[in-house]
Amino acid sequence: MQGKITKGIAGFYYVHIPHSGMYECKAKGIFRKEKIKPLVGDTVTIEVLDEVEKLGNITDISERDNQLIRPPVVNVEQALLIFALVKPEPNFHLLERILIQYQSQALPVIICFNKADLATTKEMDDIREIYQDCGCELLFVSVKKEIGTDQLVALLSGKTTVVAGPSGVGKSSLINLLQKNVCMQTGSISVKAERGKHTTRHSELIPINETTYIMDTPGFGSVEPPEIEKEELAGYYNEFKAYEPNCRFGGCAHANEPDCAVKAAVEDGKINRIRYENYLQLYHEIKERRRY
Repeated sequence: MQGKITKGIAGFYYVHIPHSGMYECKAKGIFRKEKIKPLVGDTVTIEVLDEVEKLGNITDISERDNQLIRPPVVNVEQALLIFALVKPEPNFHLLERILIQYQSQALPVIICFNKADLATTKEMDDIREIYQDCGCELLFVSVKKEIGTDQLVALLSGKTTVVAGPSGVGKSSLINLLQKNVCMQTGSISVKAERGKHTTRHSELIPINETTYIMDTPGFGSVEPPEIEKEELAGYYNEFKAYEPNCRFGGCAHANEPDCAVKAAVEDGKINRIRYENYLQLYHEIKERRRY
């Protein structure tokens, strides 16, 4: 029987077999000997030891399509970044860090803003203006009112998606909506700080249906700059591509160089200033990190 590892705890692996359910498995000793560690997202073959108790052994691990370091998961096909439109206000610099972290691992990204029922049309239009040219799918939803969730379900269908975002933006509530049978603990927002309590303690692959999986990750308030070279960063800003050939210098960093077409496009309102300022901040952070 073949299935997918959804969780690993203390040497036990929980394998979802389509149309059969979840099996608690141990990995055969050969994997330890060959220094192969089964990971969440692995497609594995199991031998069933007890059908009633749903117990088995992992006998084979299929070749991996990719492997993420943070979170440690394999065979992911796309990333879903969830932020709130309001309460808490979106931290665009944090969003950029996560976005580029996944783009640098060659994952398509969906940017999803929740709590559309609490936001004004202007607030949504302002955010749309920031990210409309970034090359990612952009969605506005309300999990509470179930607005826009059908479109999101269609984008997730048949794929394994890693979900990331800060605490308090509705990640767990969205997953509860998508998968009625798996009820994750949802935390309330701290009224004083308007921050979410951490509710997800570990990374876990959650079956939405027989072919669709969601990986929730613990909520966070900060992320290290992406592990790329400063010269690579501009390549992840889709808006720059049309203007870069007109820069005076090849390999222009779009920072302090004269006759920079990207900077001119920002001044002319052709490139969103918030995106550009986030680029500059990340560029200098990566530059400083490399010095040490």
